[in-house]
Amino acid sequence: MAAAADAGRVREVLEPVVVAQGLVLDGVEIHRAGARSTVIISLDVPEDDEGELDLERVADATHAVSDALDAADVIAGHYTLEVGSRGLSRPLTERRHFVRAIGRSVTVRLADASTLAGRLVEVDRDDEAIVVVPVKPGLKGRRPTLGEPVRVALSDVRDAHVEVDLTGLGPVDDEAGADAGQES
Repeated sequence: MAAAADAGRVREVLEPVVVAQGLVLDGVEIHRAGARSTVIISLDVPEDDEGELDLERVADATHAVSDALDAADVIAGHYTLEVGSRGLSRPLTERRHFVRAIGRSVTVRLADASTLAGRLVEVDRDDEAIVVVPVKPGLKGRRPTLGEPVRVALSDVRDAHVEVDLTGLGPVDDEAGADAGQES
């Protein structure tokens, strides 16, 4: 329970620091192993920020976070600091996560335990809903077909995940690859 209390205190210290960097503090985890701790800070960009969480922004935030943790002295003993993004495998749980995933293939688990898989095409600000176009797999090598768009209230979403989408990737034509870069 001490790690949870520490994580809450770390969040209190870091929230204004991260906001000052123009970012969102998405998560704080503290893992203890003997006398050492690992502090994992997950960052995100605000929903209305069209930029990406690139290495430069993460580096700037890391310096600010490190300085704030040192000044507040909220982590006992030695610790390793890891600062980064949520990563692709983390669930979409906040509206801003869905906004960032527009255009991607998602699997949405609903409150009634059903699932919806397809392409996320919209996050409606007015009624707090997402719109997913279901993709039905094609039979025997045929292309997948698209279903009718499905509107789901965010309050009905338990969680969702971005799926790895390899659409458009296929076998490489070795001859075409060998000739690429050669002038005719």
